[in-house]
Amino acid sequence: MRITKVGVIGAGAMGAGIAALAASAGLPVVLLDIPGSEDAKSPDRSKPARDGLERVRKSKPAAFHDAKAISRITTGNTADHLGLLADCSWIVEAIIEKPRPKQELFAKLEQVAPDAIVTSNTSGIPMSILLEGRGKKFRERFLGTHYFNPPRYMHLLELIPTPETSPVALASIRHFQERILGKGIVLAHDVPG
Repeated sequence: MRITKVGVIGAGAMGAGIAALAASAGLPVVLLDIPGSEDAKSPDRSKPARDGLERVRKSKPAAFHDAKAISRITTGNTADHLGLLADCSWIVEAIIEKPRPKQELFAKLEQVAPDAIVTSNTSGIPMSILLEGRGKKFRERFLGTHYFNPPRYMHLLELIPTPETSPVALASIRHFQERILGKGIVLAHDVPG
């Protein structure tokens, strides 16, 4: 499995930082966040993702290797633009640290992007809980990818495979993280923290 396009869900510090790292490595990235409220001042429901990207663009130290890399990132929201993830080969979730929203998101991703490797950036929720209700194919392509903040500068990345993660999915993510994103990998057990 070769990773050619990245989806990031959650445009907070971690999600936007991961998006910046992947875009700086030359990959097209889709960055989604929850929909913003529509009102007369801001009818754009994708404002939370755009705002997250803008924060990481201005961050010190710089999140992007090259300022032009930001042009590789497409922003949107999870209500209107999940379809943009259909051709992503890797999708990383970095949303609120609560199991239920993550489980609901994974149920949607299982339908929208059935061939993607899907990972969670959580370090506090067991992967086994996040997988509740998911099918065999999804389970085989799922694991944790726990980055440290800021993603560009923190070398360590914990990979958290489950007993059901396929060796091919794990090897693909590991190769991509080491060779393309320059991460130092530690294989971690599926325990909180």
